[in-house]
Amino acid sequence: MKRVYFLLAITAFGMNAFGQKTIDQKVSELLSKMTLEEKVGQLVQYSGFEYATGPQNSNSATVLNEIKQGKVGSMLNVAGAEETRKFQELALKSRLRIPLLFGQDVIHGYRTTFPVNLGQAASWDLGLIEKSERIAATEASAYGIHWTFAPMVDIARDPRWGRVMEGSGEDTYLGTQIGLARIRGFQGKGLGNLDAIMACAKHFAAYGAAVGGRDYNSVDMSLRQLNETYLPPFKAAAEAGVATFMNSFNDINGVPATANKYILRDLLKGKWNYKGFVVSDWGSIGEMVPHGYAKDNKDAAEKAINAGSDMDMESRAYMAELPKLVQEGKVDPKLIDDAARRILVKKFEMGLFDDPYRFSSEKRQKEQLNNQEHRKFGREFGSKSIVLLKNQKNILPLSRSTKTVALIGPFAKETSANHGFWSIAFKDDNQRIVTQFDGIKNQLDKNSTLLYAKGANVDDQDKSMFAEAVETAKKADVVIMTLGEGHAMSGEAKSRSNLHFTGVQEDLLKEIAKTGKPIVLMINAGRPLVFDWAADNIPAIMYTWWLGTEAGNSIADVLFGTVNPGGKLPMTFPRTEGQVPIYYNHYNTGRPAKNNTDRNYVSAYIDLDNDPKFPFGFGLSYTQFKYSDMILSSTNLKGNQTLNISVNVSNTGNYDGEEVVQLYIRDLFGKVVRPVKELKGFQKVFIKKGESKTVNFTLTPENLKFYDDQLNYDWESGDFDIMIGTDSQNVQTKRINWSK
Repeated sequence: MKRVYFLLAITAFGMNAFGQKTIDQKVSELLSKMTLEEKVGQLVQYSGFEYATGPQNSNSATVLNEIKQGKVGSMLNVAGAEETRKFQELALKSRLRIPLLFGQDVIHGYRTTFPVNLGQAASWDLGLIEKSERIAATEASAYGIHWTFAPMVDIARDPRWGRVMEGSGEDTYLGTQIGLARIRGFQGKGLGNLDAIMACAKHFAAYGAAVGGRDYNSVDMSLRQLNETYLPPFKAAAEAGVATFMNSFNDINGVPATANKYILRDLLKGKWNYKGFVVSDWGSIGEMVPHGYAKDNKDAAEKAINAGSDMDMESRAYMAELPKLVQEGKVDPKLIDDAARRILVKKFEMGLFDDPYRFSSEKRQKEQLNNQEHRKFGREFGSKSIVLLKNQKNILPLSRSTKTVALIGPFAKETSANHGFWSIAFKDDNQRIVTQFDGIKNQLDKNSTLLYAKGANVDDQDKSMFAEAVETAKKADVVIMTLGEGHAMSGEAKSRSNLHFTGVQEDLLKEIAKTGKPIVLMINAGRPLVFDWAADNIPAIMYTWWLGTEAGNSIADVLFGTVNPGGKLPMTFPRTEGQVPIYYNHYNTGRPAKNNTDRNYVSAYIDLDNDPKFPFGFGLSYTQFKYSDMILSSTNLKGNQTLNISVNVSNTGNYDGEEVVQLYIRDLFGKVVRPVKELKGFQKVFIKKGESKTVNFTLTPENLKFYDDQLNYDWESGDFDIMIGTDSQNVQTKRINWSK
């Protein structure tokens, strides 16, 4: 009997150890059965037919037929349990029954929309950001989506570029940390779980540095700058296991990113040993022809696949040209195998070969149709993303018992506009999105009155509504103005040369100001705007971005003090477009200005103050925070020692509140010039009124490393300034020496 049990145990062990094939083995087996055309088919992505996020040339009948022939590997802009199931059924009619991947731009929420991404970055709250993507993944996966084209981890220093709304701002460290939080949120406990979707680090690379802030434009910079400022978020994403990368539209130093061997093969797939796959941006393979880098689609396909681009989104170049290029000996078939393998691995990891319809569940979709917990979180996240820029005489928070409040401006009763750009449209948006008017009205006491006047349109010269707005303001005890840029004025292909309020909005504000009524200005935008007159003349200003489904409630929570604002700017706000690009971590130059008004033979403009209107990291609170007792564990360190830093932060005001404590360093001398300061850490702490907290940071030599002109990545002995403060300008500083 013992012998039987032993044999059974051996048999069970054998089945367990050798009977289960690994994903790599399964993919190898599948590849061995595939024709060249079927392999190339896995590299093809088409858009659905109803909603496109780029110039579309789809012929629906042709696409459907190609899916049945196994010549399509992925679809984007196809969503919903019913719709994705239909497309998947077509794919399973192909010879090898290889399922499709469904991708979608899930950028700042899905069914529940959260603040635009730059607004989220203003929260400086990694936990909230990760949770928002966890919710987005839960909702999107319930609608049959496997893959999001996010996060955008481009570093952007130019607010003229419309896509700043989609990223995390100008700082490499902050952008990296937020990018990692987003990846954790999207991919959850791992691919294959029903509430996890594949993330995509985009746009690889340096898209945020497009010349002139003009979308799709060229990028020309040193490899040192590329590696030090723009690549770290991507390297961190690769190390964190992000499922995919997306190419950027721009060329880098003359070579389009889509065919840039240096970043794709040498760095990403070589030095970084990245195992996921790379998808082109919409049509970016074919766009190398107008770039002047490829003579036709065939040449473009050859250059893209050889450089390391695995999937062709909507260029129609790979399916048409790669088989011929392989037959002509211009493309090594091993490159086709490698690209197809990378894509098939993800399909196995997502569990699509076990059950192609596992994400197409009408039951799960119905459960996420109106998830109240998600909406509750969206309300909290929106309020935590608001930045208080000015609050003279403590106008804010307002009292709920204010007898008469006037809400004036073109955004007061907007619904779907609160989504901001890059949102998923649903037919019931107008019914379910909370307007600013309703959010404020619902929080005013029953004996208070909320008046409304539109006052102006967003972007025309019509002043016919001014008179009504002025009369409305005269009847009120306090006026709330809601101005800014339209929700579709920032985003892809939304670069702007003029960052001021559009139309006659500023004229309206000036007319209302003449009434002498106290004014609270709310600025709705997806980027930093220029509003100098308002900043100088209006007593209270809140930057409200575009906050999503619960926008009205989020705004009212801050206006009436249910939430004490704690947001901080993730980008520097310029005084004028002539200052752009402007960012906090610039080099000092050989002739730095001594102060804000120093213009005499120094690096400055003769007609403008030197500092920005609002610095990076800036944001006020309804309470006051006092920094004291900054302590360093040593002022002389050697080798791999750790520097411990502490600072005491006291809430000296009348409200409980959150403060983002920011740590910066400056390397005073190096092989190459170093920035005047660099963010190296931050902590968001909640402190009750009258209480204090000690905030601790640590630094190691790893935090001191930089790239020299030979792309060596290391640190040097020398003096360093250690700075802690409430924003990039208001800091306490102590100097240390750190030697190897």
